[in-house]
Amino acid sequence: MSNSFFKFKQFTVNQEKCAMKVGTDGTILGAWSRGGKRVLDIGTGTGLIALMMAQRFPDAQITAIDIDYDACLQAKENVLASPFGNRINVVESRLQVFQAEAFDAIVCNPPFFNDSLECPDGKRTMARHTSSLPYSELFRNVARLLTDDGVFSAIIPFDCRNDFEAEGIIAGLTITRMTSVKTTPRKPARRFLYEFAKCTHSDVEQSEIIINSPEYNEMVKDFYLEKSEINP
Repeated sequence: MSNSFFKFKQFTVNQEKCAMKVGTDGTILGAWSRGGKRVLDIGTGTGLIALMMAQRFPDAQITAIDIDYDACLQAKENVLASPFGNRINVVESRLQVFQAEAFDAIVCNPPFFNDSLECPDGKRTMARHTSSLPYSELFRNVARLLTDDGVFSAIIPFDCRNDFEAEGIIAGLTITRMTSVKTTPRKPARRFLYEFAKCTHSDVEQSEIIINSPEYNEMVKDFYLEKSEINP
């Protein structure tokens, strides 16, 4: 059974109302993504990524959207209890109908199950299955809401890479940065971090991160509590 909350250095994420709990994917994305003055978090869930972006970019105003009422309620509670409550606005909305001024940075830990059977739990289906937000609609709306020099960042399972890249290209976006995520050096990558932009780049910045490596620990050090803080 998942814990009802997850404590980070500067904020706590309560998650009992949310179908999808705090996980490594969201934490990596929140620590890896580039930011800007205006940031949009698509499918915010608990509000984890929005809170991480607020911590990393002190001048940013962040909008966090989700289609699930309970998730929005949970995210609002987490935001108000954090030091960043005045810079994060949680909005209950489908991306497809969401209207706002363009954003410098957009982040999303998107639904990734595509051809698999949907979960009987409707909330988990919305959070995990592309029927709630197909990649084509995700990219079309990202292109609509992104500034000309903005960036879109996401994390995707290995099996989804081809479809994800193709839809990004169709929407007129270009891959500018890509990082493979491995659990151990010898195992194949299980996740990929992507950054897309509207402008054309001749070279893609490529890298690799291994969970619990010195590089990984450096990336997340401002968020995860030390063992001595967890068990004083």
